[in-house]
Amino acid sequence: MIEHQSVRVVAGSGIEGDRYFNCHDEAGQNITLVEAEAIEGFLSENQRTQDLSVSGRNLVTRGIRLNGLLGQEFFVGQVRLKGVELCDPCLTLGEALASATLSPAAVVKQFVKRGGLRADVLSTGEISVGAKLQSAASLKKHISSDCS
Repeated sequence: MIEHQSVRVVAGSGIEGDRYFNCHDEAGQNITLVEAEAIEGFLSENQRTQDLSVSGRNLVTRGIRLNGLLGQEFFVGQVRLKGVELCDPCLTLGEALASATLSPAAVVKQFVKRGGLRADVLSTGEISVGAKLQSAASLKKHISSDCS
């Protein structure tokens, strides 16, 4: 994984330059998100160096429960996404984070229900570090209350 300050995403295709760009094998392949708190918790519990890229997810979020966005539309900056399915932890993640005292299966077990969210990209645009994530429903509510 290579950290970028911003990425361009294309509706229906994902992140330009990503290995899954323009793959349409299954819903939710456009982009993946994971909570920084889940990664940091795992790394702290296992006395590992803090490195948010270890999960292999495309976007790392902070301060929002991604599981609650399953089936929902939301925005990251100005880009509209839809949560399609939870990212189940896989053996690749387990092997990447395994150690002499922690098997790949034990790693996977620690990330159950904390592995992130797969999403479809619904609009084209740029996502930058620090972009705000908010649900489409809360944005509509906010806009409605501002117009009253």
